Amino acid sequence: MGFNIVLINPQIPNNTGAIGRLCVNAGASLHLVKPIGFDIDEKAVRRAGLDYWDRLDLHVWESMDNFFENNKIDDNAHFATTKTERPYFEAEFKNGDYIFFGSETAGIPEDILKKYEARNISIPMTKEGRSLNLAISTGIVLYDAIRQNYQGSLC
Repeated sequence: MGFNIVLINPQIPNNTGAIGRLCVNAGASLHLVKPIGFDIDEKAVRRAGLDYWDRLDLHVWESMDNFFENNKIDDNAHFATTKTERPYFEAEFKNGDYIFFGSETAGIPEDILKKYEARNISIPMTKEGRSLNLAISTGIVLYDAIRQNYQGSLC
């Protein structure tokens, strides 16, 4: 069992395609929570994911309520945000955990961040930048989670 990447309302097809490719290579599942700012069959998504898209363990949810009704979330989740001081490398990741990322434009909804405040994580950055690209952020956090649990193989 690998990690679960959850994208809440993704807006940019190239980011989602790149994250899909990342998930295939990392043995992670990708969860997309609607509304999605593009058609997931869009050429840009497939191009960014190259020939990996058909190997992706993809789950599409109609809403956050729909996602939460079907997935038990407690201490098995991490919520990436710029609105916390807790760095991702202080989090303890376990195989099967859910790692949430918000949309490129709005981030994770405030009510979710407040509900799971103790599970919020951030990527340290200089004051010159607001945020990192979504695909880059996903790669940084996912591969630290893998590093913490690596047993010599992702399979």
